[in-house]
Amino acid sequence: MSLTLKILVALLLGLGCGIVMAELGGPWSADILAIVQPVGKAWLGGLQMPLIPLIFALLVTGIAQAATTARTSGMAARAIGLFAVLLVASAGVAALAGPLMLHLWPVPAGAVGALSGAGQVTQVPDVRPSAEWLLGFIPVNPLKAATEGQVVAVVLFALIFGFAVTRIADDKRAQLTGFFEALADALLVVVNWVLWLAPVGVFALALVAGAQSGLATAGALLHYIGFIVLICVIVTALVYPLAVLMGRIAPGRFARAAFPAQAIAFSTQSSIASLPAMIQASDGPLAVRETTRSIVLSLAISLFRITSPPANLGVALYVAAMNGVVLGPAQLVMGVLVAAIVSLAAVGLPSQITFFTTTGPICLAMGVPVEALPLLLAVETVPDIFRTVGNVTADMAAARIVDQQGEARA
Repeated sequence: MSLTLKILVALLLGLGCGIVMAELGGPWSADILAIVQPVGKAWLGGLQMPLIPLIFALLVTGIAQAATTARTSGMAARAIGLFAVLLVASAGVAALAGPLMLHLWPVPAGAVGALSGAGQVTQVPDVRPSAEWLLGFIPVNPLKAATEGQVVAVVLFALIFGFAVTRIADDKRAQLTGFFEALADALLVVVNWVLWLAPVGVFALALVAGAQSGLATAGALLHYIGFIVLICVIVTALVYPLAVLMGRIAPGRFARAAFPAQAIAFSTQSSIASLPAMIQASDGPLAVRETTRSIVLSLAISLFRITSPPANLGVALYVAAMNGVVLGPAQLVMGVLVAAIVSLAAVGLPSQITFFTTTGPICLAMGVPVEALPLLLAVETVPDIFRTVGNVTADMAAARIVDQQGEARA
């Protein structure tokens, strides 16, 4: 049984037991919760423990790799520049569409506070962007920022440090990136140890959630799946006019070219498994030159996941709504920027780890509770299908756009 399946089974069992406890009641329910609740909190604490140093190490190596690649090839630089713009834009789509969707299609009644015990709406203080506000994000003391959980400052420092690494001598750069790669590998071992206990932790958290809110939690999870899937569908749909306008290709032609790779992505949930179909489409209906295709698709598979920022920001927005956290414009702006940047930290990681390394920092940066993330991970299989389909679609569109830009320059 895979870890994902074990976590899903633990979620269902925990919710079932919690709902039964909520329905039957009795003095014994409080005794059981008193035992189970610390178990869930301890596991969640263990999962949060390596998060910030892991994010820093992954961002430094990812940014250094991307910047070095961009310096070696003009086409690679254009591709990475396009990726960066589209990642920020896709996160912006979620920041605009997500709150509107939750207003029109709110979280089921009774689910507010179900996962963290909050019984009332929390107002996250918003601020007006100003010089003083912007200066507050400068990591004057990066170590202090890390210990205090100031994720925005840590991400900003990792971004600056990653670019600085590319400007030093090759031998020193190799030593430094090798150190951070080793640090990331060691921290991933710690994360894997914690994830090995995920069925126990998820069972405990789900039991508490089910006992607190009964069927409302189950309804909220189903609602969550639909919410994230819809965000991914919206972003994927926007790729089509982008390909048509910037890639100068007929809508029907692009749709027919993308469909085989999308079908593989839907069935396998793997962009790499879809690569042969993407190559075939590039050489055929998309009419992308081989030199462009070989560079852009390789970079896209490694660095470009267009649905990652909007879906991960969507997770944070949903958790905020589920826990009654009211977000202001400043928190949404921070969420967009952090979501776009930390998507680089997902390169080559297993899906369970990717979920926490990308959604955790966004939640922390926006002041959103992270207690719900393990339960949402358990039902991530369905949204992940639509994430992958969107990523594959955008990869082919990016190849066509960069190729057309190259022809225009020629």
